[in-house]
Amino acid sequence: MSTPPEKSSLPAASLDAALRPASWDEYVGQAQVKASIRISLDAAKKRGSMPEHLLFYGPPGVGKTTLAHLVAATLESPLKTTSGVAIERAGDLAAILTNLDPNTVLFIDEIHRLSRKIEELLYPALESGHLDIILGKGPSARTVELALPPFTLVGATTRVAELSGPLRSRFGGGTYQLDLYGDEDLRAIIRRSAALLGLDAPEETIASIAARSRATPRVGNALLKRVRDYAEVHEKPLSSALTDEACELFGIDALGLTKDDRRYLSTLLEGFRGGPAGVRAIAAALHEEPETVEHVYEPYLLRLGFIERSPRGRILTMKGREYLDATTKN
Repeated sequence: MSTPPEKSSLPAASLDAALRPASWDEYVGQAQVKASIRISLDAAKKRGSMPEHLLFYGPPGVGKTTLAHLVAATLESPLKTTSGVAIERAGDLAAILTNLDPNTVLFIDEIHRLSRKIEELLYPALESGHLDIILGKGPSARTVELALPPFTLVGATTRVAELSGPLRSRFGGGTYQLDLYGDEDLRAIIRRSAALLGLDAPEETIASIAARSRATPRVGNALLKRVRDYAEVHEKPLSSALTDEACELFGIDALGLTKDDRRYLSTLLEGFRGGPAGVRAIAAALHEEPETVEHVYEPYLLRLGFIERSPRGRILTMKGREYLDATTKN
């Protein structure tokens, strides 16, 4: 008989870092992407140089940040992390680049948030390893060229279409798309995370959490920790029944859909007769931003086949209608 889960000895603040894979063997999924990246890294190491710049794109939570950490670890290089939204002025970028240690991996998350002016300043840094700084104003202004230490930029984005063509072309090491995960890979990830957290998680519990993980490792790990908390508070062992009980409290159904997802589907059915409906109209009805609807609500609903995107707007599919019918009956 299973016993209540043991409390993890890991500090809460370091849980996410502790669950992050520390080696390529521990990184589950994205096999083709991993193999391609490792070829680039191994070739660069043999040449004794830094690899060309890399760009990762895909939905949130599928492992882009983890890949950046593995790139740095493989190269035995320091990792400097920032985000596109944090680099507001040319001086911000200049300060980051000029203070890099040699052979650093610079990771810029949400790189699509860089302004076009910052992008243009980045071009010579990526192409030829120097930074052009303008000193002064007007007729007396002059350009100073600053040599930069060798570095590799790893960019990550959830919206690759928002990057300009010139910036995308600077990622000579490759542009890699990370996909949502299959059930088997999700189970492997959750099984590993449960072991790291010191949890006695039966296979039925792992399967139940994986099914609710929205095809995303980050969601699966977060849900595992929430179910663990529920089990600890109620002093019950982990089980499929306990997972169902906890997820009912959290408002997460067997497919991983939340009340917000169901509200989206109901709005499309009742407010727009099943569609087609434009994303802005749906967003207004939900009191959400169009970007939130498009990038948070819709990807998983599309994967489930509950909605379709057409030139005229979003359409509720027969599968989506059947899901709503079953939800209403329950």
